[in-house]
Amino acid sequence: MSYSRVESSSFASTHNPRSYRRFWGPLTSLRAIPPHIFSDRDAYWHGQSRRTVCHDSVMQQQQQQQQSSGWYEEDGKSMEELIEQIRSNNKYASSKKGVGGTVYLVGTGPGDPELLTLKSVRLLSQADVVLYDRLVSKEILNMVNPEAFMVYVGKQQSYHTRSQEEIQELMRMFAAELGQGATVVRLKGGDPYIFGRGGEEIGHLAEQGVEAHSVPGITAAAGIAADLGIPLTHRGLATSVRFMTGHAREGGQSDIDAAMATAFDLYTTLVIYMGLGTLEQTVSTLTQGGLPRDMPAVAVEKGTTPDQRAVWAPLENLHTRVEDAELKSPTLIIIGKVVSLAQGWRALYPCANNE
Repeated sequence: MSYSRVESSSFASTHNPRSYRRFWGPLTSLRAIPPHIFSDRDAYWHGQSRRTVCHDSVMQQQQQQQQSSGWYEEDGKSMEELIEQIRSNNKYASSKKGVGGTVYLVGTGPGDPELLTLKSVRLLSQADVVLYDRLVSKEILNMVNPEAFMVYVGKQQSYHTRSQEEIQELMRMFAAELGQGATVVRLKGGDPYIFGRGGEEIGHLAEQGVEAHSVPGITAAAGIAADLGIPLTHRGLATSVRFMTGHAREGGQSDIDAAMATAFDLYTTLVIYMGLGTLEQTVSTLTQGGLPRDMPAVAVEKGTTPDQRAVWAPLENLHTRVEDAELKSPTLIIIGKVVSLAQGWRALYPCANNE
């Protein structure tokens, strides 16, 4: 008989509570953290912010739309309108146009604000313009310079508020318009260089003569695995780890199929990003290719956040159990012997021995 387990943050809170209030404790003694982040910390704890009235109204509208449609929609402004807003606001005026500002692609990690790097926090506090993704949490957005110009450029399957080309052009235009000394931040979930299209964006900006840098974030594989107690490598169980995507670019499904058809090493931990929609096909390919049907696996929705849910199941049952639990994006999938080391797995399968 096979079983599965859906573990949510409410279940885990008795022994491992996740509260964003913890963020303020260990960092309050660090002088590198800007004062405005701490001045309103009580308001942030309760999901509120003393940001500018303009940004408050935007956040309120986004939250209302999130409740009704799963996330908020774009503001509808064209690139030209956004640039005109910059030009019409005196605080963004620059006497050094033509030199160009600097663009930073900043990874925000898997969701928990405590996993942000100090460099990321510093850049957020100094940003003049921030272009942010769908998966960037409100708690992280509250760390942004209150005077920054905020632009939502989120994407989700079958719906992009702005095309990739438009996002890249916006970064170039903002850097050029603001001029030398300006900081343009492109906020991304996870790490910009791991399935984040960071290479494309840096390459485009370099071709246009714009100075651009990538600031790494803790990728979901590392952050979520650590949170669950899954070592991605372990002597005797996993000698390597492989990051894969289950989401193909247009016309690129054959590339994913070819990659998945070679992922049968018993001693490699597989981590699949954006694989929820193709999970059934992935399980079929892996089991038919030779992975044991009882290989330990877990699917994790909104990992490292208070809304985290985890489904533990043998590989052959994973798709069915995930469907029963109605997991939603973003969901990370980890497959391999090392999953058996996690307490979540051991609590459900105490007699299973994958060592």
